[in-house]
Amino acid sequence: MKKIFLLIAAAVALAACSGNSKTPLHPEWTYNTVIYEVNIRQFSPEGTFKGVEAQLPRLKDLGVDILWLMPMYQIGEVERKGSLGSYYAISDYTAVNPEFGTMQDFEDLLAAAHKAGFKVILDWVANQTAPDNVWMTTKPADFYERDADGNAIWEYDWTDTRSLNYENEAVWAAQDECMRFWLGKGVDGFRCDAAAEVPAKFWKAILPGIKRDYPDIYLLAEAESPALTNPKETFDASYAWELHHMLNDVAQGTKNVNDIKKYVANDNKKMGKANFRLMFTSNHDENSWSGSEFERMGDAAKVMEVLCFTLPKGQPLVYTGQEIGLERRLEFFEKDPITDWSENEYTSFIRELVAFRHAHPCLAAGEKGAPAKFIKGLPDGVLGFTREANGDAVTLIANLTPERVVISTKDLDIALDPWDWFIK
Repeated sequence: MKKIFLLIAAAVALAACSGNSKTPLHPEWTYNTVIYEVNIRQFSPEGTFKGVEAQLPRLKDLGVDILWLMPMYQIGEVERKGSLGSYYAISDYTAVNPEFGTMQDFEDLLAAAHKAGFKVILDWVANQTAPDNVWMTTKPADFYERDADGNAIWEYDWTDTRSLNYENEAVWAAQDECMRFWLGKGVDGFRCDAAAEVPAKFWKAILPGIKRDYPDIYLLAEAESPALTNPKETFDASYAWELHHMLNDVAQGTKNVNDIKKYVANDNKKMGKANFRLMFTSNHDENSWSGSEFERMGDAAKVMEVLCFTLPKGQPLVYTGQEIGLERRLEFFEKDPITDWSENEYTSFIRELVAFRHAHPCLAAGEKGAPAKFIKGLPDGVLGFTREANGDAVTLIANLTPERVVISTKDLDIALDPWDWFIK
């Protein structure tokens, strides 16, 4: 049996005296937030801004704090993949994708989300554009990387894109201007796609000025680079890709509890104590290309989600459909909407995790969160730790094996089914 004891009233009372008395390194509102990634195209039968706006009450009831909108800009038609194309092949950074509605529809969604208490961040795609981006004809040729014959080139198999030339600082200025366009509309920050694919010097050049002018924004890097982890210079948060793949491996039996412990110790050294680490069992890339969490993790999917909500420095992510236990892969270049959002056991599970997270300041991300003290003497395959700060404490015991285990110590006498956990 899954055991979640939501000591919310007591924890909330402690919240006022929790945290660090020093000046925070991140905006105060960010430390104990849960992000929800909105795949606009698949979020409703309409696949529009209005379709998202209609479901804001459901997301509010779920308890998530930040809505990350996958790219909602106008996308290219030249060499488009599939019939609808990729969100990440942008033809105009300051226009909305007409597939989703009008600019007014976007502004209405933003206003409604803010009124409901959400923060809204946009997916920023700095590394490349569509081949028919407006810059291809309005900017000099050296705005793009080109081959010996002068043809604009692309990376990997991203044949529907063309790579921007970051040796040209005019590209930096253009990106800065476009990001500010959306900040001027009131968005609360950005999730920056493939952030390590462009030079760190670019981010270090433009982000301090943006933060100076918009000091309350939140910035998330899709990267796991120490060069991008200083919140004063660059990003508040980065992807915990290493942990994500490790959790898949633990579920599949190729890694174990000791690997997770080593990861926690090494991550502080590698990425610093202040950087938030985005933790997830799924996102748009993983779901579409590697499979749902159930394909990759099987019966271990729930306990791995619990770890994403409780491990040190972590900021949890919920992807579109996870709150109903969606088991299928969502198409990337075609319409493939979720049409039934009926609540089930997964809805309650995610809602309880979010509430538990909010109730315990010791679980905060970054430097305000408490470190993990691992519990010794547990059976092989069982991970146990306590996080405690300022009178608030959380203890997790997780059976990360497909076998039932019995734990009997001076402090514990419990049995855990396969992939089961105890938390209080």
